[in-house]
Amino acid sequence: MLRLTELKLPLDHPETALRAAIVQRLGVVDDDIVGFTVHKRSYDARKRRAVSLIYTVDVELRDTLETGVGERGFPHVARSPDMRYRFVARPPAEPKSRPVVIGFGPCGLFAALILAQMGFRPIVLERGKAVRERTRDTFGLWRQAVLDPESNVQFGEGGAGTFSDGKLWSQIKDPHHYGRKVLEEFVLAGAPEEILYVSKPNIGTFRLVGMIEKMRATIESLGGEIRFGTRVEDVRIEDGRIRGLVLKDGEELPCEHVVLAIGHSARDTFEMLHKRGVYIEAKPFSIGFRIEHPQSMIDNARFGAFAGHPLLGAADYRLVHHARNGRGVYSFCMCPGGTVVAATSEAGQIVTNGMSQYSRNERNANAGLVVGINPIDYPGDPLAGIAFQRHWERQAFKLGGGDYWAPGQLVGDFLRSRPSKDFGEVKPSYTPGVRLGDLSTALPDYAIAAIREAIPALDRQLKGFAMHDAVLTGVETRTSSPIRITRGADYQSINTRGLYPAGEGASYAGGIYSAAIDGIEVAQALALAMSGD
Repeated sequence: MLRLTELKLPLDHPETALRAAIVQRLGVVDDDIVGFTVHKRSYDARKRRAVSLIYTVDVELRDTLETGVGERGFPHVARSPDMRYRFVARPPAEPKSRPVVIGFGPCGLFAALILAQMGFRPIVLERGKAVRERTRDTFGLWRQAVLDPESNVQFGEGGAGTFSDGKLWSQIKDPHHYGRKVLEEFVLAGAPEEILYVSKPNIGTFRLVGMIEKMRATIESLGGEIRFGTRVEDVRIEDGRIRGLVLKDGEELPCEHVVLAIGHSARDTFEMLHKRGVYIEAKPFSIGFRIEHPQSMIDNARFGAFAGHPLLGAADYRLVHHARNGRGVYSFCMCPGGTVVAATSEAGQIVTNGMSQYSRNERNANAGLVVGINPIDYPGDPLAGIAFQRHWERQAFKLGGGDYWAPGQLVGDFLRSRPSKDFGEVKPSYTPGVRLGDLSTALPDYAIAAIREAIPALDRQLKGFAMHDAVLTGVETRTSSPIRITRGADYQSINTRGLYPAGEGASYAGGIYSAAIDGIEVAQALALAMSGD
C-alpha cells in the first residue's frame, strides 16, 4: 500500500472529492484504485474564512501498478509503514517470580496488559479503588467537600487520566508505532473508532470508566492479578537489586522485576524510595491557574464562520508567551467544552485540573495557564519540589476559605491588581465552588508577574483571551512530576536493578497517550530481561 500525506480539501467537500484527489495525486485512473482508508484527518484553521481538512490516506492499487507508482517519486507519497504490533518475548518455562506493576493508571494499565498478553501473568498493586468506587469517592469531594486521600482524581484505577479530557495525542517520537497499539486496544475496549484517524482524538471521562473495566477484565482473563487498596509501604533492596515489596497490611511480596508506574502525585512513595537510596533527581515543572472562557468565544476566535461545524467540534488552543522576567508562560492541558475539577490528593490543599466528556459540550473552555519553574526556584534535596507544591496548595486552600472551595479572580481584576467581588458572563465550573478575591498571593511573585504580562500578549494570539469576565481558579501545581526517577537505556533504575521507573511519576511521559506508550516500552524491556534470566 501507498501512504499519501497532505491531501488538502475544503471543509465541506463532497464525499467523492477525496478519491478524486487521490487519483490526481498519483496520476492514475479511478479504476486503478482497489481501495483506500483514512489514516489521519486534521484541519487547517489558520485562515478562518477558508478552513480546510488535511488527509493522510493509505491506498491500495491494482496489481503491478503500485510498485511503479511508488517509484515515481511523487511528493508526499511513500510506502505505508507496517504498524502491526509484535510481542518481543515469552516467559521462561519455569519463571522465578511474577512481574509486579505498581500503579494502575494509563502507564501501569498498558504495562500490565502487554505483560499479560505475552504470558507473564503480572501482579498489579493499586493503592486506590476500582474505577466505579473511585468515581463515587471523587464525586464526594466535588459535591460534598469530603476528600478520601486514597481514592480521588489522582489515586485509583485509571489514574489521573480517568478524570481528564481523555486526550490521545502527543508530540513524542513513536518510530515503532506503539501509539497505534494503544488506540487499537482502546477501540477494542469500547472507544469510538474515529480515534484511529482523527488528528486530536479524545475519549472523555465517562467512556473511559467502562473501557478501563474491560481492559482490567482482559488482563485478569490472561492470568493477571489486580489488587486494589494495596499501597506499597517499603521496598526491599539487596546489593543494588529489588528483592521484594512490603505492603500496607504488612505482607512481604517477593519480586525481582517491578514496573514503577505510580503517577506524579504519589509523594509518600517518592519519599520512601528516596530514603531507600533509589536515585531521584529534582526536575523542572510548571505552576499556575486554570483559566475559563465561554467555549463559543474560543470557537469564533479559531473558526470564524465555521464555528460549530460538526467535523471541527469544540475549538482548542495552544498559546505561549516568553515574559520579560525570563519565565515561559503557556497554556496546558486545554479542555474544550469541559470543566475545572478539584484534583487534590492530600487534606487541606487545593489542586485544580481540567476534564471534558467525549461530547465536549459544556458551556466553558478551560486550560491551565502556567509558568515554568526550575530546581533553582526550590533549592534543597531532590524532593524539594514536593514541598514547594504543598506550600502553594495549602495557600490556595487558605485563600479559598479552608473548605475545599477554590480561590478565584476575574481576569480583568487580576490584570488591574484589584479583588473580584462578583462573577460576570463566565460562571466557574469548579466544584464545590469558587470564592472570588485576590490571587496575587496564590503563587510566587515572579509567576504572578509573568502571568499578568502574558494574558494581554496571548489576547493578541487569540482574540478575547483577556476578556474581563474570564475566570482564574487557583491553583494548578501538578502539571508534571517534580522529580525524575532516572533510568538507563535498559529502562531500569540507574542504581536499582529490577526496578523499572515509568510514566508520568518518573517523568518519562506527559498524558494518557505518552504514558501508555511508555508502559508498553517498559513492559517489553522487563519481559526481555525476565526471559533472559
